[in-house]
Amino acid sequence: MGRSNPTTAQLVWVCNSCYDTGVDRFLADLRRFMPTVRATHSVPSGVIERLPSYLNALLHLQAEGRQTVSSARLSELTEVNAAQIRRDLAYFGHFGTRGVGYGIVSLADHLQHILGSDRAQCIAIVGAGNLGLALARYDGLRTRGFVVSGLFDSDPGKVGLPVADLVVRDVDEIESVVAEQGVQFGVITVPASEAQRVVDRLCRAGVRVIVNYSTAFVRVPEGVALHNTDPVRELLHTLYYLSRTESMAGV
Repeated sequence: MGRSNPTTAQLVWVCNSCYDTGVDRFLADLRRFMPTVRATHSVPSGVIERLPSYLNALLHLQAEGRQTVSSARLSELTEVNAAQIRRDLAYFGHFGTRGVGYGIVSLADHLQHILGSDRAQCIAIVGAGNLGLALARYDGLRTRGFVVSGLFDSDPGKVGLPVADLVVRDVDEIESVVAEQGVQFGVITVPASEAQRVVDRLCRAGVRVIVNYSTAFVRVPEGVALHNTDPVRELLHTLYYLSRTESMAGV
């Protein structure tokens, strides 16, 4: 049998995933490398990778004023099978009440503790372009346990500019800020030609995780985790489904 034509709902979900690259997916990228998670060796990596999606859904429901949620509703929000959600959560204890569902606040608190985001995690963003500025201004970072300790750029015209509650700093201050603030996460939003140089500098300063938003293929030393995330790749993913939909419709 041939592959079925994607539904409108599926296409919307993929498009939303594209949008998430700039905000919610950014948070998921960071949470994947929380120290607490990395220390939980007995839990399959697939389970760990799904936890941020569950937490994100819970926080959105909490913001809407909801008190409880069923695994079926979480399944709709996260695109993960309800039975899989229940199995994933069972690795960490017993949650929820049959016929009632999960207490949203309680479960969110537990997941934040499991992921390590119940305490402040400091990040440094290098590159004060459009993406770097958007991430630095995003209020959801602090509510999810992340504090932007520094926003850096090499452009003298940007250094000193106020951004949210920060001031853009010169890249020469990276080492001192990382040491003083205990920064473990470095986010790269610089041109590809500058990416490896910035990564090397962050790693020497003591950063343990690099989230690379540039298109460059960068290298990190042993002991440093690297995650590459490319918005263009997500757009191409969406384009595939859009193209198939148009093809099926005879456009």
